[in-house]
This record gives sequence, structure tokens and C-alpha cells, in this order.
Amino acid sequence: MIRETKLSVLVALILWGVAPQLAQAAHVPGRLLVKFRDGVSEAQGRAAVASQGAQSVRTLDGLGVHVVSLPGNANENASLNAFKQRGDVEFAEFDEIVAPNDVTPDDPYFGSQWHLPRIAAPAAWSTTTGQTGIIIAIVDTGVDGTHPDLSSKMVAGWNIYDNNADSSDIYGHGTMVAGTAAAASNNGQGVAGVCWNCWIMPIRISDANGNATFSAAASGITWAYNHGARVANLSYMMTTSSTVTSAASHMSNKGGAVTMSAGNYSTFDSTADNPYILTVSATDPNDVLYSWSNTGNNVDLAAPGCVYTTMRGGGYGAPCGTSFSAPIVAGIAGLVLSASPNLTGPQLTSRLQQNAEDLGAAGFDPVFGWGRVNAAKAVNAGGGGTADTQAPTVSITAPGSSSSVASTVMIQAAATDNVGVASVTFYVDGVLLGTSTTAPYSVPWNTTSAANGGHTIAAAARDAAGNVSNFSQPVTVNNPAVPPPTADTTAPVITIVSPSAGATVNGTVSVLVSASDNVGVVRVELYVDGVLSTTTTSAPFTTKWNSNPKPVAKGAHTLQVRAYDAAGNIGNSAPVTVYK
Repeated sequence: MIRETKLSVLVALILWGVAPQLAQAAHVPGRLLVKFRDGVSEAQGRAAVASQGAQSVRTLDGLGVHVVSLPGNANENASLNAFKQRGDVEFAEFDEIVAPNDVTPDDPYFGSQWHLPRIAAPAAWSTTTGQTGIIIAIVDTGVDGTHPDLSSKMVAGWNIYDNNADSSDIYGHGTMVAGTAAAASNNGQGVAGVCWNCWIMPIRISDANGNATFSAAASGITWAYNHGARVANLSYMMTTSSTVTSAASHMSNKGGAVTMSAGNYSTFDSTADNPYILTVSATDPNDVLYSWSNTGNNVDLAAPGCVYTTMRGGGYGAPCGTSFSAPIVAGIAGLVLSASPNLTGPQLTSRLQQNAEDLGAAGFDPVFGWGRVNAAKAVNAGGGGTADTQAPTVSITAPGSSSSVASTVMIQAAATDNVGVASVTFYVDGVLLGTSTTAPYSVPWNTTSAANGGHTIAAAARDAAGNVSNFSQPVTVNNPAVPPPTADTTAPVITIVSPSAGATVNGTVSVLVSASDNVGVVRVELYVDGVLSTTTTSAPFTTKWNSNPKPVAKGAHTLQVRAYDAAGNIGNSAPVTVYK
């Protein structure tokens, strides 16, 4: 993810081999991504967006995520919070702009392709070198399809950024990623990829500087699985995006996997695990975490972080970063699917996790996840591998069963699992209320939106393998009746302060008033000799009368002012006689 507010500075740092420091994430100005809950039609969603003073410019195909344009004077944070607080909104987020996660090493070739024996790729190749029916989508800056180690591997892709078929590499990052996952191998030239025979689908989502948005990434994943890809690699830091996760869940449901970079900022991410994305940290030749690799609760696996791979323009180079540990996992996923094509998405994820080399603390840890990947073990595990088939246990701890609730209450659940709980989703009367990914699992429920009487609340706990358990119980909503609002019938009070009665005036006369109302004055009108002269809507409601132009005659004239409130009540001042 971009960690500098100036994109040009970030790109310069990457090109010079400096890992940028963590800073405020950038996003597309004036744009939000909003997903409404199930049951809200697209038209209803657009109307809801309009009610917030914004515009839904489009929805992401297959995801129902609205790309929302805010008015130019909008406070972006306030608008985002307003959408998040709506009961009919599942999630809302900025459309963040993310930079590719790569760093340049000091040694240009850095041990050549040491990473292949480290992940036991040669042993895996004795079982399978991949099948051409397995497609790995490189959702990135495009791919140089003319490279001699890639040209024989390409299938048709798409340019999400420009909405055309030109998926050539605009920046150079995607070509390095593609060669890492699936360069042509055993062909007497260049480098070997992890999955020799898997096809490469180039999906460009970036601008010319290599930066990409959440919405483009989600659209890229969607395009990929709709066109036959079983694996999609994003060497960008987008694990926490709800929009990208929504697309990744569809890939998982279609029997595939999404691999993603953990990031290169030496930081710890406390975000809970994302069950639909395999987030990958980076290790060195000694299975030690690189100092620049991110860690966190959302890390699933580790893989070598420095590779020797294809470069845009036909050459080869040795880049480093979690940008390259992620496609190693994508390539292994391609090998596993080649050997076991009938795996479900959760089974594929579990196969990779449960057959990794456990490093660090026993079992899962936030540095290596489930361990450094082992291609041979994952390929040869057979069947569903050591897939987790045990569902979590879940119960609702608050409010109590059959209890009476009112106003806004927190629905809380306790959930445990033999491996780990990925999320708990809450429902009221079968309608999605919200999802919590960290314990204690809870979501707020505004009961004033429900009718008084009996209702059923439910919680569904899910683990990373896709196992689900459910729990429900009755509650009674008992909100006090809300009296209808009292109509405002009080008229404003207004008097003329200046000029005073009997005064002699000439030229332009400022008529000063004192105006008050129990709610508020919204308009004041000045009448001269019973004819409307001027109107003002701004306090202190001073009006002006030009007494000079003809046919204003010399002599006495009557001034009177009238005040209005928002309810339409009218107050009149006493008339004042002045002389010209």
C-alpha cells in the first residue's frame, strides 16, 4: 500500500531501492466504495447514495459495490462515517491507491534461483510441472507478453485501467511477478517458473506509475475468475479492503485462491486474518524473515522474498520484496490444482497452509503464518490434503435469550475453533446485520428500526477452511412509543429599530430591525407604503430603501417589516412613518 502522501516520492524510493516508511494512505479524492446489504436493490442503493448528497457513478460487476462520487465541497471522512453508520450499508471505504510491494536488492542476481530448491519445487515437479488448463491471473501493471520466457504462456487478459484489451506492462512490475509464478521452463533459456505449464492471464489495474486502486483490483479479480482463472496474484497490500475481499470470496467460491503481498514496511498489522486472501510475508535463504517484510495477524504463509525472474523488455533481474513471495505461493497453488483440480477454494487454502514448513512459534504465528511454503508437500498431500473439516462453535452471549431490548444494543458472540475463527456474522430475522473478525465478536443493532415484539437474532461463525456453525435465539423489542413532533405555531416577533418614527430620510435608507423566533427567522421583507420593496434571508436582516428615485414623492411614507419562520408563521412589525 502507498505509505507516502506524494506518489512521486514513493515511486522514486522504490526505484532507488529504499523501503518507504509507513504514512497516511492515499486514495482517489472524492470517491468512496459502498456495498449495501443483501436485499437492497441497485436502484435503492443509488437513491440512498443520492440522499447523502453524493452520486453512484457505477457498480462493480458481480460485486454490487457502488463507486460513489462525493460533491466537491464534501468532508470525505464525515461522508465515509455517514455511510458506515447507515443500517443498510454492509461496508464503506475509501478507494485507496496502492503501490506495488517491491524493493531492489544490493546484489543484482542474489543467489540466482535459490528460492526454487528452498520451497522443494524440484521434488514437486517430479509429480507435476503444472497443467495448461490451470490459469494464474497476474493482477498487476500488465505483463510483457513478448518476453521469450513468457510469450508461449499467455492467454487473453484485460486492461481494467483503460478498459481495453491492451494488457502490456506499463511499469515493469507485473512482468517480474509473472515470471516468478509461471515462466516457461525446461526450454533451454532464461529462468524457471514455479508452475511450468500453467497459463498466465495478464490483468492490468495500474496507472503508469504502478499504482492501483481497490476498485480496479476487485474488478481485475472478477474479470479473472469470470474468464477461467483459478488463481489470482495481487502483489499489492490490499488484504484489509472489504471491496477486494468481496471479489476474492467469489474466487474462493469458484474453487480458486487469491495470493497477496504482506508489504515491505517492517510493520506489524493487527488486522484479523482474511479467510479469502492468502497474505504472504518474505523469508531469506536461511528461512529468516527479511527485515523489511511486514508481519501481522493476517499473514497466512511465508515464502522466499528475493528471486531471479523475467524483466520487461526481454531481460532478467533479481528483485526482492513480498511482491515476489506472493507469486511463489500463486505458482504452488497452480501446481496443487494441477494435481488435484477438484479442490474447493477453502481446501486449496488449507492444503497450502497445513503443508508449510512450520517456522517460529509452533503452529500459526504472525511472522510466518502457518509456515514457509513447501511445494512438494502441498502437491503430494493428496485428496483434500489435511483440510480442516471441523466447524467452529458459537453462541450468543448478549443479549440473553428471550430478553427485552430497546434503543441500540450490542449483539455479542463467543466463538472457538480447532484452528482459528475467521469471522462471525450476525443476522436479525434472517437479514444480515454485520460481520466481526476479532474477539470479542460483536455488532451494534439499532432496535428502533424493528417493530416491537418478538425477533430472532443469529450468529454464524466461519473458519479459514470455510466451515460454518450457526446459533440463534429469540429476543423481544420493546421500544417506547415515539410521540409525533409538535407543530410550530409561534409567529416571529419583529420591530423596526431604525429609522425612528417621524425621522426625515433621504437617499438610501438602511432599515434596521430586531427579529426573533422560538425556532428561527428565515426571511424578512420590507414594505414601503404597503408595497414590497426588498427581501433579506441573512441575519441581522437589515433591508435598504432607496428614497430618491422617482416616483417617490416628498412627504410622509410608511415603513413596515414582516418576518417568516421555517414553518410559515408570519410576524408583522408596527408601522413607522418617516418623511422625505
